[in-house]
Amino acid sequence: MSAPTVAFDPLEPPEPDVLAPRRRLRRRQRNTPLVAGLTLFGLIVLVALCAPLLTSHDPIQQSLNDAFLAPGSAGHPLGTDALGRDVWARLLYGARVDLRVAVLAVVSPFIIGSLIGLVAGWFGGWIDTIIGRVIDVVIAFPFLVLIIALVFTMGPGTTSIYVAITVVGWVAYARIVRAQVLVAKEQEYAMAARVSGLPTWRILLRHLLPNVVLQAIVFSMSDIVLTLLAIVTLGFLGLGVPPPTPDWGTMIQEGQQFILSKWYMSTIPGLAVVLTGLSLALIADGIVEKANRR
Repeated sequence: MSAPTVAFDPLEPPEPDVLAPRRRLRRRQRNTPLVAGLTLFGLIVLVALCAPLLTSHDPIQQSLNDAFLAPGSAGHPLGTDALGRDVWARLLYGARVDLRVAVLAVVSPFIIGSLIGLVAGWFGGWIDTIIGRVIDVVIAFPFLVLIIALVFTMGPGTTSIYVAITVVGWVAYARIVRAQVLVAKEQEYAMAARVSGLPTWRILLRHLLPNVVLQAIVFSMSDIVLTLLAIVTLGFLGLGVPPPTPDWGTMIQEGQQFILSKWYMSTIPGLAVVLTGLSLALIADGIVEKANRR
């Protein structure tokens, strides 16, 4: 006996999908790490940009009569250092310097490394071999040690920091992009672009690069943190931004000898470094999460 059939009336509206609103809500769900990271980092940048509006003190002006004032003192919310300089003002203006150098110092390695990795992965052969050997030589040395050595050789200053980080930092982006290109060039869209007779530069820049650069962008968030730590370390060693320009690393170094009695001099700029690194790490996690949802 055959199973009974159910007649379907084309004029009758289909039953509502009760799960549809839930699916739409899930798709529209906020990317919490990305929102939190952008909010925190945006707040840090905004505070740095508005430094002249948030403090009336000159970050390099000394006043020995006001040295070692505790946080909460009149006119000095975070106290003063050994030379009577306002810690809050130095923190704000130091953020301007360190964030600018950290972000700009990553731009050149990102561009150079991505292009080199693109070429190495696409052409392969002896080009890939030579680039690979150069990468092996650079990564044989610790990142921070090599940067300190280069800056020490060239002398303190932002120019030396930019050059040193570019010389060392491009290898990470080259390795990431090269690995992505080796996979992407075997995909149908890349093979179709090659067969269609498009120029090589157009295939690389218009078809491959947009599809392989995401991992490099994610890494750049972490790289800014590493660069910021390198800048702070250089400032701590006296190889960073020349004085009297305020710098978080210099502030930590100047306060280390008073850490037991005047903890705020080193702790406050250290917390600023931690919060900045946390915000960038959240942004990187959010980008990965957003990419995985697609």
